[in-house]
Amino acid sequence: MDNRIKELRKSKKLSQEALANACNVSRQTINAIENNKYDPSLELAFQLAGNLNVSVDQLFLYKNRGNL
Repeated sequence: MDNRIKELRKSKKLSQEALANACNVSRQTINAIENNKYDPSLELAFQLAGNLNVSVDQLFLYKNRGNL
């Protein structure tokens, strides 16, 4: 699952550190999520979306990878 966190964060002129602090996680967590190396919990996904003023479905891009 891809995401638009980096793009949206930069458009709001937020550093990874600032977004991390707003979500009570480490900067490394934000970096890992932005680079698709870590999938956030549902709670963190909602925190990220709220801090970036978008809905969760606007934040994450689902790629259908065949049958479920």
